Amino acid sequence: MIPLLQDLNIEDKIKNAPDSSYEIGIFIGSMAPFVVLVILAYALFYYNKKNNTDL
Repeated sequence: MIPLLQDLNIEDKIKNAPDSSYEIGIFIGSMAPFVVLVILAYALFYYNKKNNTDL
């Protein structure tokens, strides 16, 4: 819900970036939430799969 409320325009940030390392930081920062959600989903899937086979 919070990302929908924030008006972040990554293209403007990259255009106004002082150097290339700032652009890399913006890219990593924009991908981090997606990666965390994928890892969380996999962990929940693995945990539930392990518990269902024990029954």
